[in-house]
Amino acid sequence: MSNAAAVERWLAWRYLATRQREGFVSFIAAFSLIGVALGVATLLVVLSVMGGFRQQLLGRIIGMNGHVVLTGTQGTLEATPQLLAMIGETPGVRAVRLTLERQALVSANGLTRGALVRGVRRDDLLSRDLVVRNVVHGDLGAFGTRPGIVMGDRLRQTLGIRAGDTVTLVTHRVNDNGTISPRYADYELLATFMTRRYEFDGVLIFVPLAMLQGDLEYGDRTVTSIDVDIADPAAASRLADELRRRLGRDDIKVAHWLGLNARFVGALQVERVMMFIILTLIVVVAAMNVVASFTMLVRVKRGSIAILRTMGAAPRTIVRAFFLSAAAVGLVGTVVGTALGLTICANMPAIGELLSRASGAAGGGGAEVDFITSMPVRIDIIEVASIVAVAIALSLAAAAYPAWRATKIEPVEGLRYE
Repeated sequence: MSNAAAVERWLAWRYLATRQREGFVSFIAAFSLIGVALGVATLLVVLSVMGGFRQQLLGRIIGMNGHVVLTGTQGTLEATPQLLAMIGETPGVRAVRLTLERQALVSANGLTRGALVRGVRRDDLLSRDLVVRNVVHGDLGAFGTRPGIVMGDRLRQTLGIRAGDTVTLVTHRVNDNGTISPRYADYELLATFMTRRYEFDGVLIFVPLAMLQGDLEYGDRTVTSIDVDIADPAAASRLADELRRRLGRDDIKVAHWLGLNARFVGALQVERVMMFIILTLIVVVAAMNVVASFTMLVRVKRGSIAILRTMGAAPRTIVRAFFLSAAAVGLVGTVVGTALGLTICANMPAIGELLSRASGAAGGGGAEVDFITSMPVRIDIIEVASIVAVAIALSLAAAAYPAWRATKIEPVEGLRYE
């Protein structure tokens, strides 16, 4: 059995070697190998970069909100100690944050802009990494200790103010008789942040929760939502169901980030799947080249096949020899492509910086351009394994047809024109 296997491997190598008449065939096989390698590398790099962008986008969405959000059916709810304790004791909950949200106008230097005001506790703001890590102006240290606010840096630039300047917030409250009463309050600008998402940087303002409750004449337990951070964001749906069961209240709605952003998350998932299918076609085309080149090789080698058959070689020996030679092209291409793709992913930050300099956007392209040229990469082991598995499956499928064709050559017909 070992001698037969050695013969099959030797024949496979001989079929791959460049000879006189079949030199063109070997040339096509070499380009087929390059095609498989480039297809696998492209698939791996594109999906890894898309995964990196997806992770950053979802991180920014979740970073300003909780994984699970509790809201009142009447617009507000009472965050009682018992309610907060029950939420905090739920398995999987990492943090509980209170939020009082209102639409407002912000005025400074004779300019007025619309804003989304969020009243938060000091510790809750300082625990939000998306804000703390992206402070670009001023300091968060005094937040909650005096009438001061933190806003998006785009909004600060629009108003033309700096840290230490005074701004006026115009909020409103609906009275018991249905009329709307404006509320005016002056605050000091403490700091600004740049998350590189316009809906945050251009409109969002953080105000100390107790101060906003006082401005709106609310009680110290009144909030519009309770944001819950959990250890495993993917388990948000399960934990939301658990909270609904524990609460058993109709006046509180429980939602999770996957449901609140279902369209966005779904669009990203569809785009990811479609990109995988489209880029896999590159590997399919390369596999078709393998089929074409080795089918031609079978025709060129029909005399040799006939001689081997007359010498007593079994049909399975011929099949295995051609299968090994054709499969080797795809397998080597897959290995080379995987190594190339992982190498590119490992050096993607440098590549992104190079592209940024080449486009003239380095350092001055704005937040959106910086986000694109940063080239975030997220290598998913399962995704890499899927790409390799698909490439190998296509390579083996491409090798099967030429091997099958080799068995159809009869010794008499193969030697007729030799």
